[in-house]
Amino acid sequence: MTAVSRKRLLVAAAGITAVTLTLTACGGGSGDDGEDGGSASGGGSLTIGTTDKVTTLDPAGSYDNGSFAVMNQVFPFLMNTPYGSPDVEPDIAEAAEFTAPTEYTVKLKPGLKWANGNDLTSSDVKFTFDRQIAIADPNGPSSLLYNLDSVETPDDTTVVFHLKSENDQVFPQILSSPVGPIVDEDVFAADALTSDQEIVDGNAFAGQYAITNYDFNNLVTYEAYDGYEGLLGPAKTEKVAVKYYADASNMKLEIQQGDIDVAWRSLSATDIEDLRGNDDVKVLDGPGGEIRYITFNFDTQPFGAATPEADPAKALAVRQAAASLIDREELSEQVYKGTFTPLYSYVPAGLTGAIEPLKEMYGDGAGAPDAAAAEKLLTDAGVETPVTLKLQYSNDHYGPSSADEYALIKDQLEKDGLFTVDLQTTEWVTYAEERTADVYPAYQLGWFPDYSDADNYLTPFFLEENFLVNHYADQEVNDLILEQAVTADADARTALIEEIQTKVAEDLSTLPYLQGAQVAVVGADVEGAEDTLDPSFKFRYAALSKG
Repeated sequence: MTAVSRKRLLVAAAGITAVTLTLTACGGGSGDDGEDGGSASGGGSLTIGTTDKVTTLDPAGSYDNGSFAVMNQVFPFLMNTPYGSPDVEPDIAEAAEFTAPTEYTVKLKPGLKWANGNDLTSSDVKFTFDRQIAIADPNGPSSLLYNLDSVETPDDTTVVFHLKSENDQVFPQILSSPVGPIVDEDVFAADALTSDQEIVDGNAFAGQYAITNYDFNNLVTYEAYDGYEGLLGPAKTEKVAVKYYADASNMKLEIQQGDIDVAWRSLSATDIEDLRGNDDVKVLDGPGGEIRYITFNFDTQPFGAATPEADPAKALAVRQAAASLIDREELSEQVYKGTFTPLYSYVPAGLTGAIEPLKEMYGDGAGAPDAAAAEKLLTDAGVETPVTLKLQYSNDHYGPSSADEYALIKDQLEKDGLFTVDLQTTEWVTYAEERTADVYPAYQLGWFPDYSDADNYLTPFFLEENFLVNHYADQEVNDLILEQAVTADADARTALIEEIQTKVAEDLSTLPYLQGAQVAVVGADVEGAEDTLDPSFKFRYAALSKG
């Protein structure tokens, strides 16, 4: 019998006590006996600093690293990545497997509870994925569910995902991605985003931590949730405070002074270089799948489909000329001191299937810029120069070097007289809304992967219904992406991934140019940070503790 959906209840804020954590980390703890405040954690507290911003705590309304960093701490997942591994395993599930070519069945652990006392059952899981598809927020991750047809709940602990295509090679990883946090159906709305305060007041958490106090993009405090029964185990630290900085230089000062214990995303390359010589902190480098790229809006870019001078051939020539003028090596060394490296494709180096089609196709054919090649592209298409290009970047989301990064990109595009760049900047909360509303003809984005597979650099961007919402559509590319996702033969799948990169490089929906590593700066007595810089690309506060 199908599990019956519970009524959506309003959880009273009364009875939920906000705990304000000290902003000075204290060592010590009660071990793992659970006697410290009823928590199974090791006790103590930590303070973490970040310049990332939260868009919303509702998993249906955000698809950015700052929001996902919070979700990873407080929401349960069906599948997750253990420390030190890029591979997914059952989290609050005890088993997960394909029971038919188009059926993926997950068996939940029995007796799961939300922090507010509600039962966590298969009904919550179905509700979670149904609402993602129903809301389909333009800033949300619902596009990742392109292969999901329906969700069935035969009983309170069984979930059957019915898929559109057989043999989906990435669906288990998608369940660990930003579309995967399970939400409490008694707190969240079924067809609209739920406010951050309602989520916090509803204590709708069942991850390693629960949020105890929430000051939007200023301070979030957490306390270990001893009802978490998932893959990652109990938190090592009972209480965590996360401070949000508008200025990375202030974050650097506080990690130097010991006022915070961890600085995570994003210090400038110069600051990181300076801190490497400081004996009071440790600078940790980890594998990184972060990329930087320029997104073109196919409707509003020069000669775009919605402009008075619409001309697809000229619009393509503009994108190709820009690709021929970007000097990735200069950006890498001058702005990022080598902490970001040149990127010539959509799948970053190190992942299976990564190739470098943009290196051969644009510029001098070997990775360097070539103004003559750019000029020929424009002339052959009948484009008069200089081309006026409105280019937007965020001044608070991708680290303190974004201003230098885009000032240099502007110089690279303009120095040979082929472009005139109108460079503008906007804070992220506004930026995230305006970029999907056709406000920006060309604009900065970065990507921090949801899971470590080439698919995650293709599906969200280049399917016809994609996260970019930039009006790019190519049926052949769309079909190839769907095909690679269900191709079981590894060599055949790799060949498809390579073909997709080449075809998208011809279209230039986006212009990728840099690939970065993970970097965290921690106090000398902080332990466990190495575990957070693993191939899963997730930063989990619960792995950290004071030595």
